[in-house]
Amino acid sequence: MDRHNTVITPQMREKLAKIRHVALDMDGTIYLGNQLFPFTPGFLEDLRSAGIGYSFLTNNPTRSVADYIRKLDLMGIQASPDNMYTTSLAAIDYIRERYPQARKLFLLGTPSMTTQFTQAGFTACADDPDDVPDVLVVAFDPTLRYERLCRAAWWAAQGIPYVATNPDRVCPTDQRTILVDCGSLQKCIEHATGRRPDVVLGKPDPTLLQGIMHRHGLQPEETAMVGDRIYTDTAMAHNAGAVGVLVLSGETTLETAEAVARDAAVNPHPEFYPPDFVVRDIREWGDMLLSVR
Repeated sequence: MDRHNTVITPQMREKLAKIRHVALDMDGTIYLGNQLFPFTPGFLEDLRSAGIGYSFLTNNPTRSVADYIRKLDLMGIQASPDNMYTTSLAAIDYIRERYPQARKLFLLGTPSMTTQFTQAGFTACADDPDDVPDVLVVAFDPTLRYERLCRAAWWAAQGIPYVATNPDRVCPTDQRTILVDCGSLQKCIEHATGRRPDVVLGKPDPTLLQGIMHRHGLQPEETAMVGDRIYTDTAMAHNAGAVGVLVLSGETTLETAEAVARDAAVNPHPEFYPPDFVVRDIREWGDMLLSVR
C-alpha cells in the first residue's frame, strides 16, 4: 500500500504514469451529502488540462443519468452522459451482451430508473402474469409497492433470467430511518422462492468498472478507481485489475486502511484488499497524478 507523503517511489511513479482515466465514486469522494468539496472543481479541471478522462460512478440506480447530471449541475459540476456510469447502465450493457434478444423487462425500480431502460429500447412489463418478461431486473426502489415485489418474486420463481443492480443492503441516510436497499430485496425474494440473482452488479463486482473500460478503450492498468470505501470502491478496482485509490474524505479512516493492510498480509480477502494508494482526498491524488506528467 503506497501512502503519499513527499516522495513518490519509482513503483508509484510507474503506476501513475500509465493512468489515462479516473473513475470517481461520488458521495464521500467528490462531495459529502449535498456539499461539494471545495477542491473538486479544480481537480476535475486539472484532469481535463492533462488529457486524463474521468467518469462518475454510483451503485445507486434510483436516478437516471439525466437526473444525476442535473444534480451535479446544481452543485456546480458540468457533466455529460459520457461522464456518468450507473448500475442501471451496467445492467443495460449486461443484458445487451448476455441476452441480445431481450426486449421486455420486469423492472423493480423507480420511475426514473425505468426511463433509463425504456430510452435504451426496452419495454417495461406490467404487473400482469400474462405479460411475461425476458429478464427480471431488481433494484433499489424507494417507490416500491408490495404487489410489485410479489410479482418480481413470481418471475424469479419461474426461472426468468434475473439481474440485480447492486448488493447494498441499506442506503446511507442522515434521517432516522432505514432505507432498505437492493441487497435486502434480493434476500426477501430468495427467502420466498429459493432463487438468488444470476448476477449482482455494482461495486465490488468488476462489471461496473469493466463497462467504463470498454466504453473508453482502456486497459485495467490505465484505469484508476477512486473512492472512500475499501469493501466496495477499491475492492472493485482489485477485482477488475485496475489501480485502487482510497480517499480519506468519506467513510474510511486511516486507521481502518492500515488495519486492512496488516490483515491482508496474513489473511487476504477480496472484499478488503488494500488499495494501491491512500490519500487525504482527490486533491492530493490529483497532485500525485500530475507530478508524473
